[in-house]
Amino acid sequence: MNLTFIGIGHMGFPMVDRLLDAGTSVTIYNRTKEKALPLLNKGAHWVASPKEGASRCDILATMVSNDQALEQLLTEDGILDALPQGAIHLSFSTLSVNLAKSLLSRHTARGHGFVSSPVFGRPDAVSEGRLRLLCAGENAVVERVMPILKALGPEIFHVGEEPFVANLIKISGNFLIASTLEMLGEAFALVRKAGVDPSLFLDIVNSSIFHSPLVENYGKIMAGRHFEKAGFTMDLGLKDICLALEAAAELRAPLPFGGIVKDSLLSGLSHGREALDWSGIVLSHYERAGLDGEHG
Repeated sequence: MNLTFIGIGHMGFPMVDRLLDAGTSVTIYNRTKEKALPLLNKGAHWVASPKEGASRCDILATMVSNDQALEQLLTEDGILDALPQGAIHLSFSTLSVNLAKSLLSRHTARGHGFVSSPVFGRPDAVSEGRLRLLCAGENAVVERVMPILKALGPEIFHVGEEPFVANLIKISGNFLIASTLEMLGEAFALVRKAGVDPSLFLDIVNSSIFHSPLVENYGKIMAGRHFEKAGFTMDLGLKDICLALEAAAELRAPLPFGGIVKDSLLSGLSHGREALDWSGIVLSHYERAGLDGEHG
């Protein structure tokens, strides 16, 4: 199996690292080669361009930030036409439903397989073997990429043969996470305005009402204002909320809370917080309540 992996960012780097630990031979490309040097020193192979990487693989894995970045790889960088007939595009990115549908059509026309496999988990979840993966695509094609998926995480949810379904589920899951951050942010602002330490409030609600790892982990980041080491940035959070609203509009499924979350994220971005963890949404609520909204 010849695997090429394109996109060595916050998530792509630990994913390739884990694949190498599992004994998988991986060829990589990233726009900044220096960021990939630790992986090259560990045994990964390098190609000079995405097109070269696509032309010599059986499976092409991509992990990029948004639709636009993937479209550039497909068209301007030429991977769509360079991918050999019979090869598989394995997309780990959180994409729009429309792009996932378009990818299936374009790959099918060229004799390629296409599997969409967006993931749930931050970079530390990859390194610690806690990543959860969705996957959707033709059963025979999914079977071919399954060894890669199993090397990346302990639980894989095969959600059908239509790749876009995996993306819709991922977008909907991220909407739930963002909604939880919004609720925590509003509640933290409320209790803090009355002089209550958000950390104390978090301990109480997490032990008596929610008892959720999501509430506990993100709540601690928010209460301690540890937003600088972002597992998932605020600008990416806005992107995913917009994808959820777009999908909801096409399906004619009202998503009223999505608009509220979008506005809170936009408020944070208007203060230049795009590189902060998306749990930094709480700072917008502090500011609205007349509290100190500085981070760190």
